[in-house]
Amino acid sequence: MAKNLNRVFFGLKCTECGYSRRPTIKNKKNTTDKLELQKYCPKCKKTTAFKETKLGK
Repeated sequence: MAKNLNRVFFGLKCTECGYSRRPTIKNKKNTTDKLELQKYCPKCKKTTAFKETKLGK
């Protein structure tokens, strides 16, 4: 089975408090810009904007 090389792993980080979210996958061929999603932040206890960041190892 061939690997899909267009898939990229990245993390999401809260713009207000800096809480790092679990890893996410996107297709870099279709979505070339940095991703920004509205997610619930358990630290802020409200829905905030999460921006794409590199995963820390």
